[in-house]
Amino acid sequence: MAQPVLQRNCPGTKNVDLYGWGKIPLENMDGTFAIQQYIQQMIRDDPTAVGTILALPDSTDEGIWQYEHLRQFTLELNQMVVLFDTVCSEATCPQMKATDEWLYLCAAHKDPKECCAIDYITHTLDGTSALLNNDKFFPSRVSVPDPSLKFFQSIARRLYRIFSHAYFHHRDLFDRVENESRLCERFVRFCTKYKLITKKLQIIPDSFMQR
Repeated sequence: MAQPVLQRNCPGTKNVDLYGWGKIPLENMDGTFAIQQYIQQMIRDDPTAVGTILALPDSTDEGIWQYEHLRQFTLELNQMVVLFDTVCSEATCPQMKATDEWLYLCAAHKDPKECCAIDYITHTLDGTSALLNNDKFFPSRVSVPDPSLKFFQSIARRLYRIFSHAYFHHRDLFDRVENESRLCERFVRFCTKYKLITKKLQIIPDSFMQR
């Protein structure tokens, strides 16, 4: 039986030497974070291999696979939002909109209300992170209770709105992130694969995706 490989960047590791342990098969990964580590490894190896990144490994629970991908999307969107600092503000984007037909209300308040786009985005990501880390609904990193699966659709819909705002209002930033990571393509294909967002709500043209 193969021994698990320690995956750790030691303090002082140079950027060029980060993740120097090479590719490791999922079955050789150990611990409760194995699925997360496996997904991140595939993204680092080739972010353009969207189909491979989303493919459910044998003997992996589908619920936890979706859960870990949603955690990863939330993590990467937090990184993307840092880039919004110079282009998205209360002055430039006073409402959370995609096209003129789509105005989104923020659910972070007691009663949903309008927020400027950057506040809506940060509220959404904070709320999503809090929910996915809530031990009441997600007590384990190896399985997801069936009643908690219901949250995935609402999480996906709200995260999609961040992509749609970026696409329609900050296209240069959207294209920059997409060219580097295929993040939105991966998210859309993930949501389509697991039927988390209906086609009617997918307002970003399919043409943005790399074929």
